[in-house]
Amino acid sequence: MRKIFGLGIVIIIMLAIAIVVWGAWLNYSDENQIATRMDSRVVEVTAARAELRDFSPVVRLDALRFSSNSLADAVSLTEGRIVQWHVAKNDTVVKGQQLLSLMNENIPLRIQQADSAISKAEAMLAQANNAFQRQERLLARRATSKEKYEEAEAQYMAAQGALREAQAQRDQYLVQQSWLNVLSPVDGQVLIVYQREGSYVQPGTPVALVGNFDWLRFSISMKDMDANHLELEEAGYLNFPSSKLAGKVYDTDYGAGNKGTGTEIKAVLKEIVPPLSEPADIRRTEWEVDNRTGLLEAMVYTGITMRMGSTYQALTVPLTAMADKNHDAVYVVDSEGLVHQRKVAAGADDGKYIEIYRGLEPGELVVSGSFEGLEDGMKVEAEIEGDEH
Repeated sequence: MRKIFGLGIVIIIMLAIAIVVWGAWLNYSDENQIATRMDSRVVEVTAARAELRDFSPVVRLDALRFSSNSLADAVSLTEGRIVQWHVAKNDTVVKGQQLLSLMNENIPLRIQQADSAISKAEAMLAQANNAFQRQERLLARRATSKEKYEEAEAQYMAAQGALREAQAQRDQYLVQQSWLNVLSPVDGQVLIVYQREGSYVQPGTPVALVGNFDWLRFSISMKDMDANHLELEEAGYLNFPSSKLAGKVYDTDYGAGNKGTGTEIKAVLKEIVPPLSEPADIRRTEWEVDNRTGLLEAMVYTGITMRMGSTYQALTVPLTAMADKNHDAVYVVDSEGLVHQRKVAAGADDGKYIEIYRGLEPGELVVSGSFEGLEDGMKVEAEIEGDEH
């Protein structure tokens, strides 16, 4: 009985071992089959060739600040109360034109006091001159001492100095009186009126903002590789979201010839800093806009695109071929149908194609579109964009 029981135990143990071995073999076999299938799997992708084509990039500008060289505050140079404005908001003025009049009762009083001081100094000078002339005649006849002569001469010179001082004081008050008329610092329009009639202002107080927006400027920082395609006096064409041109901060008037919010505005390249002849990684480009149609103001606009007016030959791939947000990698399909991720140096794009500076050669095939599941060394079957079947 014991032998039969022991035999049963042995049989059970052997069966268990057989089951474990069988399971391990099945697992190993399945893994090999899966790996074999993965190795032989072919993924269908859309691809495009890197090609040389005429290229005109589009620059996207999140925020662009327009400025004017003719924009300045009119400032009160003396204290006083505003008694009259001679212009109104949006009026066109020229440099030196009177904007407003101030009243300061102390200045006329000081001028009167200075006139009295001048009259007194003139009388003192006349008296000192007579005394000096008399001493000069007496000295010539040896009828006076040299000491008295020199004393009369000193008094005469002091009287001359006193008169000059009094005249300078009056001139200063006259200048202050002229400051009661606040003048425009530049040609342009009265954009903002800061102070109203009746307001009392101190020296240095801005009373109005005057500016001319006929010509505006803006700057864009560019990588050296992008700036090297530019030439001075080259044109770019700005497109604004329609909502951005609907209102104005300064409420300036529109000029003749504008076509409303759908207008494409021309900008002209005026300066590259540093110039292209000097080495630099980043360059500042300065652009000028003819704004005589009055669509723009000196302010910040957002959501702008600028289309370059000239074209050049560039190696490009579809924008959809960029494998990451930084636009520095693509998936290349080699001659055996295997994909390899490759680092590239990309530049500007035109909304459909992007320029490639380094990392690709003309004719190379890159995956465009979906990259889901792609890995280095994976076998793909590429449907090439533009090929006819």
